[in-house]
Formats: sequence, C-alpha cells, structure tokens
Amino acid sequence: MLAVKDLFVSYGAISALGGVSFNIEAGRIVTLIGANGAGKTTTLRALSGLLRAQSGRVVFQGEDITRLPAHKIVARGLGHVPEGRMVFANLTVDENLAMGAYLLKDRARIARNRDYVFGIFPRLQERLTQAAGTLSGGEQQMLAIGRALMGDPRLLMLDEPSLGIAPKLISTIFEKIVEINRDHGVTILLVEQNAKLALEISHDAYVLETGRVVMQGASAQLRTNPELKAAYLGG
Repeated sequence: MLAVKDLFVSYGAISALGGVSFNIEAGRIVTLIGANGAGKTTTLRALSGLLRAQSGRVVFQGEDITRLPAHKIVARGLGHVPEGRMVFANLTVDENLAMGAYLLKDRARIARNRDYVFGIFPRLQERLTQAAGTLSGGEQQMLAIGRALMGDPRLLMLDEPSLGIAPKLISTIFEKIVEINRDHGVTILLVEQNAKLALEISHDAYVLETGRVVMQGASAQLRTNPELKAAYLGG
C-alpha cells in the first residue's frame, strides 16, 4: 500500500531523515519506534505533505505522492492524526468531525461516516455540542482519530496516541486502534513512545535511530530481541 524509498528531510542545515525506507502492506498495523529525535514525527509529516522531502520517493497505492500538497494526499486516502491531537479547541465535537469531512460532498456518505465514528467512539456522540477544548485528553484523542476517520482514509497515521492520556484510557485507545484495523480494514501506521504497547498491537515494526531505519521485522520477533528490549522495553 505504501512504499517509502530513501527519504531525506532537513530542517535548515540539520538533517532529520537520512534515507528512510520502509514498506506497508494493506491491512497491517505497522509501528515506528525510536527515541525522541529519531525522526518518527518527521517521517509522518513528510508522508502527509506537511514537510517537503529533499529527495526520495513516497508511493501510495501505486501513485507517487512525494510532491503532492497535503490536501491532495488526504484526498487520496492517507489520514494523519498529529502528535498533541490538534483538535479545534473552540469548535464543538460535531464541528470538529465536520472539518474531517471537508473534502466530501456526498451528505449520505458523511452521515454514514459519522455513524461509523460513533460506533467506535460512542462517547463522542454524548459530547456532540461540547467544545473540544473542554474534553479530557483521552476524549480529545478519540475526537482527533474520529475526525481523521471522517475523511475515509485507507491508511491512518497516528502520532503518539498515548501522549498525555490517563493510563486507564490508554488501553481503550489502543483497543480502538485494533478495532479500526481489524473490523473496518483501515491500514495503520503508528508512532508511539510506549514501544511495548506498540509492539503488542502491531504486525510489523521499524526502529529509527537518528533518521535511519536500523532494525525491522515482525513485531512479535522484535519484542524478544535482546538489543531492542534493552534499549526500548526496559529489559
């Protein structure tokens, strides 16, 4: 579904990605893990068109999207839930969801997507008229994911979905990520500091260090890798 080849991204004179390459098969949950500053968020931002790559290629469903602007990438079916959730704080839950469907013109399709989102996150339906900025961290994360799902993504990128969320809600969020993948067929690219949790729910994993992929494989195998356990899994 997605092929990333030799992606180079810099912030001015500072290199952030130094030739990142990886593939994602349709229907899989793939996680990128690594320390802070390894290039995980930069990778997602480059894939979604928020950052321009200096070189390399991003091919999504057979089409080279490397130079497309962000809104056209969303229209192709690649959704991005950014780090920190970035909900529109002064808008209601309902208005935030409507923003996620801004490219869709078919009202029936938008209504179906809303029902789909409420089926996954019934709490959002209970808070439709509430300002997004007054929601808890976990509820805002649900809203950010729901907003992205309103656009009918084939591939959904999630950047640090557990960040700033109460521990009791983290397991709920991750259960929902699995549900979105398993029951609705959405392919997932997950960036997550909690490497143990990410490896438990994902099928495949890539380890980034200083802007390069240094390890890759099935998540179940990487969970038992002694080097990875020592660096990221607390043992």
